[in-house]
Amino acid sequence: MAEVISKTSLFIGACGNHHRVDDFSVSPFSFGGFGLKKSFSCLKVKNQKPLRSVFHGKQIGLGEGAQTESFKRSSSSITAQTTLRIGTAQKWWEKGLKENMREISSAQELVDSLTNAGDKLVVVDFFSPGCGGCKALHPKICQFAEMNPDVQFLQVNYEEHKSMCYSLGVHVLPFFRFYRGSQGRVCSFSCTNATIKKFRDALAKHGPDRCSLGPTKGLEEKELVALAANKELNFTYTPKPVPAEKEAATPHSNPSLPVPLPSMSNNDGKTLVSAGR
Repeated sequence: MAEVISKTSLFIGACGNHHRVDDFSVSPFSFGGFGLKKSFSCLKVKNQKPLRSVFHGKQIGLGEGAQTESFKRSSSSITAQTTLRIGTAQKWWEKGLKENMREISSAQELVDSLTNAGDKLVVVDFFSPGCGGCKALHPKICQFAEMNPDVQFLQVNYEEHKSMCYSLGVHVLPFFRFYRGSQGRVCSFSCTNATIKKFRDALAKHGPDRCSLGPTKGLEEKELVALAANKELNFTYTPKPVPAEKEAATPHSNPSLPVPLPSMSNNDGKTLVSAGR
Protein backbone atom coordinates (compact mmCIF):
# COMPACT_ATOMS: atom_id res chain seq x y z
CA MET A 1 0.00 0.00 0.00
CA ALA A 2 2.82 2.37 0.82
CA GLU A 3 4.35 1.65 -2.55
CA VAL A 4 1.05 2.44 -4.29
CA ILE A 5 0.65 5.70 -2.36
CA SER A 6 4.24 6.72 -3.18
CA LYS A 7 3.73 6.14 -6.89
CA THR A 8 0.44 7.97 -6.75
CA SER A 9 2.09 11.00 -5.09
CA LEU A 10 4.73 11.14 -7.79
CA PHE A 11 1.99 10.95 -10.40
CA ILE A 12 0.08 13.82 -8.81
CA GLY A 13 3.25 15.94 -8.48
CA ALA A 14 4.04 15.51 -12.15
CA CYS A 15 0.55 16.47 -13.16
CA GLY A 16 0.65 19.56 -10.97
CA ASN A 17 3.36 21.21 -13.13
CA HIS A 18 0.79 22.44 -15.68
CA HIS A 19 0.29 26.22 -15.61
CA ARG A 20 -3.05 26.41 -17.42
CA VAL A 21 -6.07 24.26 -16.70
CA ASP A 22 -9.03 24.13 -19.04
CA ASP A 23 -10.29 20.68 -18.06
CA PHE A 24 -9.18 17.72 -16.03
CA SER A 25 -10.18 14.11 -15.63
CA VAL A 26 -10.50 12.17 -12.41
CA SER A 27 -8.60 8.91 -12.12
CA PRO A 28 -9.95 6.77 -9.28
CA PHE A 29 -7.65 4.43 -7.38
CA SER A 30 -8.91 1.68 -5.04
CA PHE A 31 -6.89 0.36 -2.18
CA GLY A 32 -7.95 -3.24 -1.64
CA GLY A 33 -7.86 -4.90 1.72
CA PHE A 34 -8.84 -1.76 3.60
CA GLY A 35 -12.29 -1.30 2.10
CA LEU A 36 -11.36 2.28 1.37
CA LYS A 37 -11.84 4.03 -1.93
CA LYS A 38 -10.14 7.36 -2.69
CA SER A 39 -10.03 9.47 -5.87
CA PHE A 40 -7.11 11.57 -7.03
CA SER A 41 -7.15 14.21 -9.70
CA CYS A 42 -4.72 14.19 -12.59
CA LEU A 43 -4.61 17.58 -14.39
CA LYS A 44 -4.61 17.22 -18.15
CA VAL A 45 -4.63 20.23 -20.50
CA LYS A 46 -7.18 20.06 -23.31
CA ASN A 47 -7.99 22.39 -26.25
CA GLN A 48 -5.35 25.05 -25.36
CA LYS A 49 -5.85 28.17 -27.57
CA PRO A 50 -3.17 30.75 -28.54
CA LEU A 51 -3.03 33.71 -26.20
CA ARG A 52 -4.69 36.75 -27.74
CA SER A 53 -5.32 40.32 -26.66
CA VAL A 54 -8.14 42.63 -27.61
CA PHE A 55 -7.12 46.18 -28.59
CA HIS A 56 -9.55 48.76 -29.99
CA GLY A 57 -12.05 46.07 -30.89
CA LYS A 58 -9.51 44.00 -32.88
CA GLN A 59 -7.70 40.83 -31.95
CA ILE A 60 -3.95 41.32 -32.14
CA GLY A 61 -1.48 38.49 -31.65
CA LEU A 62 1.14 39.20 -29.02
CA GLY A 63 3.84 37.19 -30.71
CA GLU A 64 7.43 38.34 -30.99
CA GLY A 65 6.96 39.48 -34.62
CA ALA A 66 3.93 41.63 -33.76
CA GLN A 67 5.70 43.26 -30.83
CA THR A 68 8.76 44.05 -32.98
CA GLU A 69 6.63 45.57 -35.73
CA SER A 70 4.69 47.65 -33.19
CA PHE A 71 7.96 48.93 -31.69
CA LYS A 72 9.26 49.88 -35.14
CA ARG A 73 6.09 51.85 -35.92
CA SER A 74 6.29 53.68 -32.59
CA SER A 75 9.98 54.52 -33.09
CA SER A 76 9.31 55.80 -36.61
CA SER A 77 6.47 57.98 -35.37
CA ILE A 78 8.61 59.49 -32.61
CA THR A 79 11.48 60.13 -35.03
CA ALA A 80 9.16 61.79 -37.55
CA GLN A 81 7.62 64.04 -34.89
CA THR A 82 11.06 65.05 -33.58
CA THR A 83 12.31 65.82 -37.08
CA LEU A 84 9.19 67.89 -37.76
CA ARG A 85 9.74 69.98 -34.64
CA ILE A 86 13.38 70.61 -35.51
CA GLY A 87 12.61 71.44 -39.13
CA THR A 88 10.02 74.08 -38.27
CA ALA A 89 12.35 76.03 -35.95
CA GLN A 90 13.48 79.27 -37.63
CA LYS A 91 16.15 81.75 -36.69
CA TRP A 92 14.95 85.32 -36.21
CA TRP A 93 16.71 86.63 -39.35
CA GLU A 94 14.97 83.92 -41.43
CA LYS A 95 11.46 84.90 -40.36
CA GLY A 96 9.24 87.09 -42.53
CA LEU A 97 11.59 87.10 -45.53
CA LYS A 98 10.15 88.31 -48.82
CA GLU A 99 10.92 87.20 -52.35
CA ASN A 100 13.32 90.12 -52.85
CA MET A 101 15.37 89.23 -49.74
CA ARG A 102 18.17 86.67 -49.56
CA GLU A 103 21.32 85.95 -47.56
CA ILE A 104 24.80 86.25 -49.07
CA SER A 105 27.09 83.24 -48.66
CA SER A 106 30.42 84.56 -50.02
CA ALA A 107 32.31 87.65 -51.20
CA GLN A 108 32.02 86.48 -54.80
CA GLU A 109 28.23 86.22 -54.51
CA LEU A 110 28.04 89.75 -53.08
CA VAL A 111 30.12 91.19 -55.94
CA ASP A 112 28.13 89.30 -58.59
CA SER A 113 24.78 90.29 -57.07
CA LEU A 114 25.69 93.99 -57.16
CA THR A 115 27.16 93.79 -60.67
CA ASN A 116 24.15 91.96 -62.12
CA ALA A 117 21.55 94.23 -60.49
CA GLY A 118 21.56 96.71 -63.37
CA ASP A 119 19.66 99.89 -62.50
CA LYS A 120 17.86 98.24 -59.59
CA LEU A 121 18.46 99.65 -56.11
CA VAL A 122 20.27 97.16 -53.87
CA VAL A 123 20.30 97.40 -50.06
CA VAL A 124 23.01 95.44 -48.26
CA ASP A 125 22.02 94.66 -44.67
CA PHE A 126 24.91 93.77 -42.33
CA PHE A 127 23.63 92.03 -39.18
CA SER A 128 24.69 89.69 -36.40
CA PRO A 129 22.58 86.97 -34.71
CA GLY A 130 23.60 88.31 -31.28
CA CYS A 131 22.83 91.96 -32.10
CA GLY A 132 19.73 93.11 -30.23
CA GLY A 133 19.30 96.17 -32.45
CA CYS A 134 19.47 93.98 -35.58
CA LYS A 135 16.82 91.63 -34.23
CA ALA A 136 14.48 94.47 -33.25
CA LEU A 137 14.87 96.14 -36.65
CA HIS A 138 14.41 93.00 -38.77
CA PRO A 139 10.56 93.02 -38.91
CA LYS A 140 10.55 96.61 -40.21
CA ILE A 141 13.16 95.78 -42.86
CA CYS A 142 10.88 92.97 -44.02
CA GLN A 143 8.00 95.46 -44.23
CA PHE A 144 10.11 97.83 -46.35
CA ALA A 145 11.01 94.92 -48.63
CA GLU A 146 7.34 94.06 -49.06
CA MET A 147 6.43 97.66 -49.87
CA ASN A 148 9.32 97.98 -52.34
CA PRO A 149 9.31 94.78 -54.43
CA ASP A 150 11.65 96.34 -57.03
CA VAL A 151 14.41 96.81 -54.46
CA GLN A 152 16.81 93.94 -53.81
CA PHE A 153 17.74 93.29 -50.15
CA LEU A 154 20.93 91.33 -49.46
CA GLN A 155 21.70 90.05 -45.96
CA VAL A 156 25.29 89.60 -44.73
CA ASN A 157 25.77 87.65 -41.50
CA TYR A 158 28.64 89.33 -39.68
CA GLU A 159 29.40 86.26 -37.54
CA GLU A 160 29.87 84.08 -40.62
CA HIS A 161 31.71 86.71 -42.70
CA LYS A 162 33.78 88.71 -40.22
CA SER A 163 36.81 88.83 -42.50
CA MET A 164 34.77 90.11 -45.45
CA CYS A 165 33.05 92.76 -43.31
CA TYR A 166 36.43 93.92 -42.02
CA SER A 167 37.70 94.35 -45.60
CA LEU A 168 34.56 96.35 -46.43
CA GLY A 169 35.03 98.64 -43.44
CA VAL A 170 31.95 97.53 -41.51
CA HIS A 171 32.54 97.93 -37.78
CA VAL A 172 29.10 98.73 -36.30
CA LEU A 173 25.77 96.92 -36.49
CA PRO A 174 23.13 97.11 -37.79
CA PHE A 175 24.67 98.69 -40.88
CA PHE A 176 23.29 99.37 -44.36
CA ARG A 177 24.73 100.28 -47.74
CA PHE A 178 22.70 101.35 -50.79
CA TYR A 179 23.94 100.69 -54.35
CA ARG A 180 22.40 101.91 -57.59
CA GLY A 181 23.50 101.24 -61.18
CA SER A 182 26.49 103.18 -62.51
CA GLN A 183 26.54 105.34 -59.35
CA GLY A 184 27.71 102.46 -57.24
CA ARG A 185 27.33 103.12 -53.55
CA VAL A 186 24.95 106.04 -53.03
CA CYS A 187 24.80 106.03 -49.21
CA SER A 188 25.75 104.04 -46.14
CA PHE A 189 24.66 104.39 -42.53
CA SER A 190 23.75 102.65 -39.30
CA CYS A 191 20.31 102.97 -37.75
CA THR A 192 18.04 101.44 -35.15
CA ASN A 193 14.31 101.52 -34.49
CA ALA A 194 14.74 104.97 -32.96
CA THR A 195 16.36 106.30 -36.15
CA ILE A 196 14.41 104.27 -38.71
CA LYS A 197 13.49 107.52 -40.50
CA LYS A 198 17.01 107.50 -41.93
CA PHE A 199 16.29 104.23 -43.72
CA ARG A 200 12.89 105.40 -44.93
CA ASP A 201 14.34 108.61 -46.34
CA ALA A 202 17.09 106.72 -48.17
CA LEU A 203 14.53 104.46 -49.83
CA ALA A 204 12.44 107.46 -50.90
CA LYS A 205 15.48 109.23 -52.33
CA HIS A 206 17.16 106.38 -54.20
CA GLY A 207 14.23 104.05 -54.81
CA PRO A 208 12.38 105.68 -57.77
CA ASP A 209 13.02 104.20 -61.21
CA ARG A 210 15.80 105.85 -63.13
CA CYS A 211 18.08 105.07 -66.03
CA SER A 212 21.82 105.02 -65.33
CA LEU A 213 24.37 106.00 -67.92
CA GLY A 214 27.18 103.50 -68.07
CA PRO A 215 27.75 100.00 -66.66
CA THR A 216 26.75 98.95 -63.18
CA LYS A 217 29.51 99.84 -60.75
CA GLY A 218 28.81 97.74 -57.65
CA LEU A 219 31.56 97.79 -55.04
CA GLU A 220 34.18 100.49 -55.19
CA GLU A 221 37.60 99.75 -56.61
CA LYS A 222 39.32 99.98 -53.24
CA GLU A 223 36.80 97.56 -51.74
CA LEU A 224 37.39 95.02 -54.51
CA VAL A 225 41.15 95.31 -54.03
CA ALA A 226 40.75 94.84 -50.26
CA LEU A 227 38.63 91.72 -50.75
CA ALA A 228 41.17 90.25 -53.18
CA ALA A 229 44.03 90.99 -50.77
CA ASN A 230 42.28 89.14 -47.96
CA LYS A 231 43.81 85.66 -47.89
CA GLU A 232 40.89 84.27 -45.87
CA LEU A 233 38.49 84.89 -48.75
CA ASN A 234 38.27 82.85 -51.91
CA PHE A 235 38.05 85.90 -54.14
CA THR A 236 40.25 87.11 -56.97
CA TYR A 237 40.24 90.46 -58.70
CA THR A 238 42.52 92.17 -61.18
CA PRO A 239 42.75 95.91 -60.51
CA LYS A 240 41.88 98.17 -63.39
CA PRO A 241 44.87 99.93 -64.99
CA VAL A 242 45.23 103.54 -63.91
CA PRO A 243 45.63 105.83 -66.95
CA ALA A 244 48.67 108.08 -66.93
CA GLU A 245 47.83 111.64 -65.93
CA LYS A 246 48.19 114.16 -68.71
CA GLU A 247 50.42 117.05 -67.95
CA ALA A 248 48.34 120.19 -67.83
CA ALA A 249 50.86 122.62 -69.43
CA THR A 250 50.07 125.72 -71.39
CA PRO A 251 52.37 127.53 -73.89
CA HIS A 252 53.02 130.25 -71.31
CA SER A 253 53.65 127.89 -68.41
CA ASN A 254 57.02 127.46 -66.83
CA PRO A 255 58.04 123.79 -67.16
CA SER A 256 60.25 124.11 -64.08
CA LEU A 257 57.21 124.72 -61.82
CA PRO A 258 55.42 121.64 -60.45
CA VAL A 259 51.95 120.92 -61.80
CA PRO A 260 49.34 121.00 -58.98
CA LEU A 261 47.46 117.74 -58.49
CA PRO A 262 43.70 117.64 -57.91
CA SER A 263 42.75 117.47 -54.24
CA MET A 264 41.52 114.10 -52.98
CA SER A 265 38.48 114.14 -50.71
CA ASN A 266 36.90 111.22 -48.94
CA ASN A 267 33.18 111.85 -49.07
CA ASP A 268 31.45 108.50 -49.13
CA GLY A 269 28.48 109.48 -47.00
CA LYS A 270 29.40 106.91 -44.38
CA THR A 271 27.79 107.43 -40.99
CA LEU A 272 28.87 105.32 -38.07
CA VAL A 273 26.31 105.17 -35.30
CA SER A 274 26.55 102.67 -32.47
CA ALA A 275 23.71 100.23 -32.61
CA GLY A 276 21.44 100.23 -29.58
CA ARG A 277 21.37 97.02 -27.64
